Amino acid sequence: MQTLKEAVQAYADRHANSDGLALTPIPGLRMMCVRSPRANLHSIYRPLICMVLQGAKHMTVGTHARIFAAGESVIVSADMPVVGRIVQANRDEPYLAVAVEIEMTVLRELGSQMGTARAPLPAGTRSVFAVDTDAEILDCASRLMRLLERPDAVPLLRPGIMRELYYWLLSGKHGAALSALALPDSYASQIAKAVVILRDEYRSRVPVERLAAAAAMSLTAFHKRFKELTSLTPVQYQKRLRLIEARRIMLDEGLSATAAAFEVGYESVSQFTREYGRMFQVPPKRDARRARTRLNAPRAASDGESRPTLAWQSADTCESRA
Repeated sequence: MQTLKEAVQAYADRHANSDGLALTPIPGLRMMCVRSPRANLHSIYRPLICMVLQGAKHMTVGTHARIFAAGESVIVSADMPVVGRIVQANRDEPYLAVAVEIEMTVLRELGSQMGTARAPLPAGTRSVFAVDTDAEILDCASRLMRLLERPDAVPLLRPGIMRELYYWLLSGKHGAALSALALPDSYASQIAKAVVILRDEYRSRVPVERLAAAAAMSLTAFHKRFKELTSLTPVQYQKRLRLIEARRIMLDEGLSATAAAFEVGYESVSQFTREYGRMFQVPPKRDARRARTRLNAPRAASDGESRPTLAWQSADTCESRA
């Protein structure tokens, strides 16, 4: 663990952005290093495992909230809106986390080979799991980190390390649920087809009938399964996508609140303002004004605000995914 923490901190010190997020040239590997508590960062997580190595982070996934501390991991098996807030970090002992994206097709293939792919889906299964981080998982993460020094070895060694990582996930406490969720005919995979539509067409009014048809479910079954998996209704899910993207384009592209509202599909600016304030605890115009002020001045070390991003549009770490 100590060697991995040192490697993550050293890499982040060289490559992290102002939010502490560090991408890597290794597909699916990213990390986070933050030296002070931070305000909420709204993101969309792809399927991944995020290992907290030091410090602690409060995460709200859908409507479920939990603090993840050193030695714990969060496993996300579907695209999910997430609110993350660093709650334990300081200059001497920063918050450190490393995330590895999960390729569900490879997970499904390995589950089939292991004979777990047809295990029944446990009742009440959701798309997010909390686990104690096993030594075997940390070892896989450490070996992925070492590949940063040998880019020529990445295409040869990474696939094997990833398969080993999936083996340990499938052998763990939530292995049966993960395997079942990855099945192409599972309700999770069916719901994923509807999520793709919401993700790609979040600006548009998408009839729930179309989503249910994509998932090959009745309306009643679709509503039940969607909320069971995500803890949100389809309308709530789409609203979060819109608001996260609206904040991104205001802060990163300089659009006005009115322009951002229309850009993400709102027909009423007053409704956008109301829902934006409810989600981000500040009106959009004031939020954008504050962001422009920060852009025109050096960033203070204690500034806890972070720019959001839609994870499928711009790769980030576990804070969109640590």
